[in-house]
Amino acid sequence: MDLSSRAARDAIEQQMPWDQRDLPPTVYQALQATATKHGARPAVSFQLLSGVKDPAETLNWAEMRAKTAQAANLFRSLGIGENDVVAYLLPNANETVLTLLGGMTAGIVNPINPLLEVDQIAAILRETNAKVLVTLKAFPKTDVPQKAAEAVALAPNVKTVLEVDLLRYLSPPKSWIVPLVRPKNPVTHNATVKSLVAEMAKQPTELTFEEPANDRVGAYFHTGGTTGMPKVAQHKHSGMVYNGWLGASLLFEPDSVSMCPLPLFHVFAVQVILMAKIQSGAHVVFPTPAGYRGDGVFDNFWKLLERWKVTFIIGVPTAFSALMQRPVDADISTVKTAFCGSSPLPVELYKRFEEACGVEVIEGYGLTEATCLVSINPIGGVKKIGSIGIPFPYTDVKILMGTADGVRECATDEIGEICVSSPGVFAGHTYTQDEKNADLFHHDRFLRTGDLGRLDEDGYLWITGRAKDLIIRGGHNIDPAEIEEALAGHPAVAMAGAIGQPDAHSGELPCAYVELVAGATVTEQELMDYASEHIHERAAFPKYIEIIEELPKTAVGKVFKPDLRRSAITRIYNAALAEKGLDARVVNVVEDKKRGLVAHLSGRSSTDDAAVTDTLGGFTRPWSWAENS
Repeated sequence: MDLSSRAARDAIEQQMPWDQRDLPPTVYQALQATATKHGARPAVSFQLLSGVKDPAETLNWAEMRAKTAQAANLFRSLGIGENDVVAYLLPNANETVLTLLGGMTAGIVNPINPLLEVDQIAAILRETNAKVLVTLKAFPKTDVPQKAAEAVALAPNVKTVLEVDLLRYLSPPKSWIVPLVRPKNPVTHNATVKSLVAEMAKQPTELTFEEPANDRVGAYFHTGGTTGMPKVAQHKHSGMVYNGWLGASLLFEPDSVSMCPLPLFHVFAVQVILMAKIQSGAHVVFPTPAGYRGDGVFDNFWKLLERWKVTFIIGVPTAFSALMQRPVDADISTVKTAFCGSSPLPVELYKRFEEACGVEVIEGYGLTEATCLVSINPIGGVKKIGSIGIPFPYTDVKILMGTADGVRECATDEIGEICVSSPGVFAGHTYTQDEKNADLFHHDRFLRTGDLGRLDEDGYLWITGRAKDLIIRGGHNIDPAEIEEALAGHPAVAMAGAIGQPDAHSGELPCAYVELVAGATVTEQELMDYASEHIHERAAFPKYIEIIEELPKTAVGKVFKPDLRRSAITRIYNAALAEKGLDARVVNVVEDKKRGLVAHLSGRSSTDDAAVTDTLGGFTRPWSWAENS
């Protein structure tokens, strides 16, 4: 399928309406069709350890279908009906894939991030009313089983816990050692505990029930949030099939091999990669339970690509940045494409990665609330570095702006809110919590993303900022309100404003600016210590706190965060330039109509352009020389 330009994209839609395409109505039926066509081909591989010669387990498509049916039958036997929920709190493993697919076949599957705190995990289990939780059996170097046990104690709706034992992936002598050092995990709840693998083995390899023919919700994915209750987005089978169809039509052939070190509780790995494999018959490799966070994954990454003859790399900017700090020490000639998502990829990192690896880098844009995919760099077409490409076929993107007279559509290159309608958008019912759906749509069908952007004359989409204040740290969403509320609890603090400050590795890191109560005294270090005690998620700890005389405010007394962002950009960029011994300095940060906040630099006469580009190229916010600099 040609997606080299907006015109080519439009031609795909004109050729055949979406509702006339002959596609499977459910994910399981898509899996069944692929197993029939490509049964003996490898589907999913998982290796517990990151060594190039470490053992791995591969399931072919016939085995995937059969084991998915066993998982679905098991869940049905445990009381999971069409509207009931199977949650999982798992790192990556083949069992994670089977739980995901079996859960959405029998009922609704609910992946949960194991990095969340126990209270949040329990809140999600209660919100989704999960009856079954699949999690790890106690294993060295992980606290997931203990978190699961504590969370289930707070969620009495969970009646059965199914455990996955990673021991089966080990061979002697390591497999002899684990039982001796396996941590104790006292059961603190009343749910029945069983072995997932053992219970699956008792089930038939064909479905014992008839899947409903109608479209229905198949998955719940929680969104963002580091403290408090994350929102839970609903994904229908039609939206998941749509995402899979896009990948199968645009990115993958049956002989494609993808390396995916991203977690299977996130939509990128599930809805973009796994769904596309299910419809294309291609092969995906998951290295280590923790993916990119796994021991040795970055150090062995290039050699793992050679081992598996990978053709397609999946990553996020933080991963690409870490990989560029390691020499390409293997034959990666099979690699053709690298797909980067989750947060913007800095321009210089984009260039370095393409040059070092000799591959085409494509960036995509998506969000959990839209099942995932929204736009992508034109494949084989003109790439406008800094843009997020063109909308996918059957995805309608509008730049809308609320006015006193109602909502209007923005003109070419005019900045407004990015709003999306697609087969992946569950209009009016995005979240399980009805109150969260209020004011979420324009014209009843265009999902408000909270991102600010523009469409240029060629139909390319550009993100220029965020209507929402979310801090995005390496693709991890952090609500600044949680930081602000924690700091506001200190008796010396009158008001706090939290933002994301630029970071060359993570894209953004949380920082905070604080206004004190009149006459109060406190040091910034004391506030840092206080924040670390009162913020429960490590990712949300502010990396920098500054006490200022008065926070900038709007006419109605709210903190005016654009001024804080300007201050942070100035501070970070000047520090980076000074560290490299360059004379250039940020003189101001201005709002550009097309690029958002842009740092203007002085010192051009004594500073080499290339040196500044190399120094600031790792940041996502653009810069330029000030006039008369």
